[in-house]
Amino acid sequence: MNALLADISQLHFLRPLWLLLLPLILCLWWWLRSDLHRDKDREAGIAPHLARALTVGEQHRRRLRPIDVTGLLLVLLAIGTAGPSWTRQPNPLMTKTAPLVVVLKVSDTMQKKDVPPTRLERAKQKVLDLLATRDGAPTALVAYAGSAHRVVPLTDDQALLKPYLEGLVPDVMPVPGDAPVVALKLAEQILQREQTPGSILFLLDSLAESDVAAMNERDSHNGLGFLLVAPGNLAGGALSRVRGAKVERVSADKRDITALNRYFDSAFRQALAQDENLQWEDRGWWLAWPAALLALLWFRRGCNLPQPSSTHLGAVALICLLTPLLSEKPLAQNTSANSPETKHSGLLSLLLTPDQQGQWFSLHRDYRRAAMAFEDPYHEGYALYQAGQFEDAANVLAPLDTPEAMFTRAMAMAKTGQYEGAIAGFQQVLQVDPEFPGAEKNLALTKKILAYMEESRGEEEEELQPANSEDDLETEEAPPEESQQQQTPEKQEAVSADQWMSTLDTGTSEYLKQRFAAEAAAGSEQNP
Repeated sequence: MNALLADISQLHFLRPLWLLLLPLILCLWWWLRSDLHRDKDREAGIAPHLARALTVGEQHRRRLRPIDVTGLLLVLLAIGTAGPSWTRQPNPLMTKTAPLVVVLKVSDTMQKKDVPPTRLERAKQKVLDLLATRDGAPTALVAYAGSAHRVVPLTDDQALLKPYLEGLVPDVMPVPGDAPVVALKLAEQILQREQTPGSILFLLDSLAESDVAAMNERDSHNGLGFLLVAPGNLAGGALSRVRGAKVERVSADKRDITALNRYFDSAFRQALAQDENLQWEDRGWWLAWPAALLALLWFRRGCNLPQPSSTHLGAVALICLLTPLLSEKPLAQNTSANSPETKHSGLLSLLLTPDQQGQWFSLHRDYRRAAMAFEDPYHEGYALYQAGQFEDAANVLAPLDTPEAMFTRAMAMAKTGQYEGAIAGFQQVLQVDPEFPGAEKNLALTKKILAYMEESRGEEEEELQPANSEDDLETEEAPPEESQQQQTPEKQEAVSADQWMSTLDTGTSEYLKQRFAAEAAAGSEQNP
């Protein structure tokens, strides 16, 4: 209900001047409908009261007339042409990067077996089900009991999250208890580092009444959801008093995950509505469908306008209003080698424009066919990028100078190993839009990758060079044992903690236990 009210509050019209046709349509409908009554009485040649008394089926005349259907049709088309809108059109790159922080309660109460196998294990399985629906979007993991700790920062690598998730047991938590407010603050700190709006999901078995007030004082820009993994209390107890939060009870299937995803998507769209840099999404095409159904009534026998002049007037008005609603602006010619027969073949070409076909295939994640259907170069290039055809995507996006196109092209060049071109592309994006999401971060990362590759290439060249100098000949070789001892620390320093953990066959519980204990001893509930 809150999401619906928020959408209604954002309702406006992109082309409001078309609403000026509404009074004209209503006056024309009233005049034609009244004129039908007058024509009927004049043709009878008798007094109106006598005509009504002698006419059989008077109630039949009072039903819905063809002119009424025509008037309603014109009203729908006028409103649709005005462009009603209440949501922003999200950047396709941002929809794939909406962050989510998963907060898992890891306490002794979560070890109860009333939800088989245990509450904690069921919560872990739900997290894995949620990750499968995230489509690579960045996800962070936070664990809490009496203290809160960041287990994994925002990452799009699901394989990295899984071992740490499996290692979460109550024994690894240094402080027993229940501190959801501390976990909420830590999750908000993680999301504050991101430019894209995000959400927070709690997986817990209960919430204390004393924590409700603090939950209500949270940052309203972030969506908040709860997955209750405890039986009983269908209303959710204290959770139901957290304003603006979505509460779902754990289910045997994935209905709970589906409902939470819908809620997070709605919260993401509401957050985007506050971004004035994004275009409003035109919803006028929604009214084209009921208008088309009403137009089908004209093919019904007996459903026509009696006067030819009125019929012509309605047809002309219908064409004038339907043309700008269903037609689109001419788009730039496609630079790819896709043939017209490939782009406009099939049943969809009879109902949808090429770009609408591309949107249809993109929604069904058939990006190869979407790239073949699109005529808009940017959407075609983005579809090629999603399909893994990075070189083709970079070639299609090369003539475009919008920050979105330059960013996608730089990403495609980075995927193909063209790091210098990618760096130049990210720099161009920052020149046009210094606050473009992800540009500065990816620029720094690409520079690090390029520097590392150049350094590695230099080391390989030095190793391949023959020892021709006298210094090299006079230098005594170190014993094998000393050489290994000198090289071992350097290799260990080059390996990160996550890489080190991935090489171990044992679980991550002991590692998390030591790390959380060190954080608690340092007097901090968040990662150093």
